[in-house]
Amino acid sequence: MANPTPKPKQTTAIDHGVGSRIAFLRAANGLSQSALASALGVSFQQVQKYETGKNRVGAGRLQAIAERLGVPVSSFFEPEPEASTENGPALLRVAGAVEILRAYNQIADDQMRRDVLSLVKSAARIGQLRSADEAAPQSPTATRNA
Repeated sequence: MANPTPKPKQTTAIDHGVGSRIAFLRAANGLSQSALASALGVSFQQVQKYETGKNRVGAGRLQAIAERLGVPVSSFFEPEPEASTENGPALLRVAGAVEILRAYNQIADDQMRRDVLSLVKSAARIGQLRSADEAAPQSPTATRNA
């Protein structure tokens, strides 16, 4: 009978997800792999292996990573955003994204964070509506009356 559990050295989809979140949060904090590695006392190659899911991250090491990145350990296990079509690192290449994340990370008050997030989501919806209006073809009547 086949054993459905992976061998101890094999990584899983969860390991890959944790690794991609480490990469995303590290970049959001403006840290290089080398800087994180130095803070953890490991090589940058080891950080690469964690981020790509090639190596599992032990509980103690994950706690140290979370402390260095200023996030709770649970943030490595949160579900992916449903509507996102881009992965985390691609989002960080958008002009101003890292600065927004850094500023948001400095807000200590939870209610203020929720308010800021709500404001940004509202601005995004308004931007999408404006883009849709601009992209919509104008009817011949509207063009004639303009």
